[in-house]
Amino acid sequence: MQRIVISAISGGLFGAGLLVSGMTDTNKVQGWLDVFGVWDPTLAFVLGGAILPMLVAWHLTTKRAVSLVGNPFPSKPDPRLGHNLIIGSVLFGAGWGLAGLCPGPAIASLSWGGTGGIAFILAMIAGMLVAPALRLRIDRIATI
Repeated sequence: MQRIVISAISGGLFGAGLLVSGMTDTNKVQGWLDVFGVWDPTLAFVLGGAILPMLVAWHLTTKRAVSLVGNPFPSKPDPRLGHNLIIGSVLFGAGWGLAGLCPGPAIASLSWGGTGGIAFILAMIAGMLVAPALRLRIDRIATI
């Protein structure tokens, strides 16, 4: 139960932060990504501000073996750049640039009735269903 409460509070804070910061406004996000057009640098503060809490969180996890609810912390990610990371980053960035949404803001946008968020989430679910088979094919090609 404690895990559900902490997850709900964390998700609510994250969603509220996305709404307040403008990350659910597709025009603002696309303005941030349009560096050669009418560039809107305000989201740099949002993205930069996310680094500080994460630095604190990583520092705190090095001193603990388990989370507040008793789950072990995940290991640090592999610092090497592999084909899965590069392909995933390109697809994420392309989707973010084209739609102006990524998964978190798309879910948060549902709270104000954005039809773009619904379309995005349906496309995201379709991608999640296709991804495992596609990843196997890409992994086979990458090892050749």
